[in-house]
Amino acid sequence: MPLGLLRKKKAKVKAKETAQLVEDKQPGAGGGSPPDQVPRRRLVFHTQLAHGSATGRVEDFSSIRELYAKIAGVFEISPSEILYCTLNTPKVDMERLVGVQIGLEDFIFAHVKGIKKEVNVCKSEDALGITITDNGIGYAFIKDIKDGSLIDSIKTICVGDHIESINGQNIVGWRHYDVAKKLKELKREELFTLKLIEPKKAFEIEPRSKAGKSSVGKAGTGRGTLRLRSKGPATVEEVPSETETKAVKKIDDLLELYMGIRDTDLATTMFEAGKDKVNPDEFALALDERLGDFAFPDEFVFDVWGAIGDAKQGRL
Repeated sequence: MPLGLLRKKKAKVKAKETAQLVEDKQPGAGGGSPPDQVPRRRLVFHTQLAHGSATGRVEDFSSIRELYAKIAGVFEISPSEILYCTLNTPKVDMERLVGVQIGLEDFIFAHVKGIKKEVNVCKSEDALGITITDNGIGYAFIKDIKDGSLIDSIKTICVGDHIESINGQNIVGWRHYDVAKKLKELKREELFTLKLIEPKKAFEIEPRSKAGKSSVGKAGTGRGTLRLRSKGPATVEEVPSETETKAVKKIDDLLELYMGIRDTDLATTMFEAGKDKVNPDEFALALDERLGDFAFPDEFVFDVWGAIGDAKQGRL
């Protein structure tokens, strides 16, 4: 199958997940039963608001949207107030964002809307120096700011800020790649306006633009992980292997290089699409079936295929 199959008209990627929570087959069990015949296991996660709150408990969710609704119910707020969640740290740590995998013993911190900001920016350089990601259900935000870049010189723009609008155009509901494309298409020397919402913070002094690191705990530790999926049931799985972890990290780096976004969920999906394929054409077909809306360029697909091969051969 030629790689040209990927050149399709881009459509919005559906973020809604309708999975039901089930548990994977236990390691070492003989024969095994289909997932829908495995008894459901009650999984309970502890949660707090990142800026400070009592501790609550959430359970019985199978998607990010459902998780946000559960947390909102615990703290009696609207789900739309939640920008994103981090694992095992209340800090704005972009390496700890809740994604498709949550460790069974992870503690979930919800970052809610705080101060609104409006910033005027002159695009004096071709590259703004920011990387965009999103929470999967409509909020895009800044995941990284490159040192010495144009945006790095504007101290009111911070890592973790939600981008609400660009030049008056509301972008709530856009995926990260659409937001990155919109910013990239701005002309050099053009003056544009960003409306941002920063996460609500506790009364503490933190670095202005770099996400704080924490030693509260390592995401994904414990007896396994809860794996959320866009299609099919959520499952309880073992912690990802070293091979998968390295491959996903490399694919995420390629996403930033080619598209200006970071998305470990997307990178994981791409790794799963290619890990059992024997040639790049099979991989291209698998990507087209799962992620055809992205219309990835051919050179990107080849690089991702190479990263998967390198990981499987232990070269990463």
